[in-house]
Amino acid sequence: MLAAWSLWQTRVPDGLRLPQLETDGLFRPTELERAESYARFLRLDFLASQLVLLVVLALYAWRGARFTRESAAGRIGTGMLLGMIGLALVWLSQVPFRLAETWWDRRYDQTDAGYLETLFANWFALGAEFLFICLALLIVMALAGRWQRRWWIAAAPFFVGLVALFSFIAPYLSPTESADAALRADNRRFADAQGTEPPRISVEDVSEFTDAPNAYAAGFGPTRRVVLWSTLLDGRFSDDEVELVLAHEVAHHSRNHILEGLAWYALFALPGAWLIAVATCRRGGMRSPAAVPLSLFVLVGLQLASSPLQNAISRHQEEEADWVALQTTRDPGAAKQLFEKFTTLALSDPDPPAWSEQLLGSHPSVLERIEFAEAWRTRSR
Repeated sequence: MLAAWSLWQTRVPDGLRLPQLETDGLFRPTELERAESYARFLRLDFLASQLVLLVVLALYAWRGARFTRESAAGRIGTGMLLGMIGLALVWLSQVPFRLAETWWDRRYDQTDAGYLETLFANWFALGAEFLFICLALLIVMALAGRWQRRWWIAAAPFFVGLVALFSFIAPYLSPTESADAALRADNRRFADAQGTEPPRISVEDVSEFTDAPNAYAAGFGPTRRVVLWSTLLDGRFSDDEVELVLAHEVAHHSRNHILEGLAWYALFALPGAWLIAVATCRRGGMRSPAAVPLSLFVLVGLQLASSPLQNAISRHQEEEADWVALQTTRDPGAAKQLFEKFTTLALSDPDPPAWSEQLLGSHPSVLERIEFAEAWRTRSR
């Protein structure tokens, strides 16, 4: 509890009161209707995709163990083979929903990409996820072979180490190019203002896949990087708005949010591993390949069940990054204009339903972020 309390602390002042704004006063009715319609379909698509995913994995957990009789790859090799089959089923189960999302994005002019082009994008990230699961299964089955009932105690630190490794190399999983001199200068200026070493800044060309704006911070230590999507630099956003995005992403590094995310993961790794051990004990435990399909079902179920908490932590960090960015740029007007464009250009629902924010909202809503900028303006007068 003490560790969680410490990780929850931010630079956002306690008791900060947000003004109660109305979306009708910020957007035209046609803009609101378009954004809400766009987001509504994607929410339904997500719910259907997760339901199908759970059904597919439940069926695999029920019938997948029979593949063990046909394998001559040994205990660990068979377990990894079953893990690969499970990942393939996961990917295939999501194909119709990915295609539906692409159709919807094309209909609302959010992408010009083709269906197959979108479906097979991000192979590096998909390969990294595949490698992560294979390494996790290798570690778990090896430990379970040595300590059948207590493997989860030793496995949790290994899981944390794997997540740390993939977080460390994450900046190299997407092709990027160096940012121009002006962005590099802004990056150094904002890092100095926030009291941190400037991370490397890159631009990722996503114009073939989407028109949506985005940016992200990745890596830690020597691999720290800020990546801006090319769609932020295509002329639709002012220099002040781009600077606010950059200051926000630098804030993720200056406030050590990536390392904090690893610490949050470490807090839940041990109970998560224990729950998998308990759930698979009737299949012979994780030393048995027959338990692998069930373990994948339990793992996905735990991820879905914990998503409201994960999103709450993410929103908390994003709120702090917004605050630090405002402290750095001192430009709440640019923040308001930027967040409004998330709705008018990227069709983000400015005030989504509460259940959607809990289940899907890794960032505060557009309306909340505008209110946050106004609260900063009032407090800084």
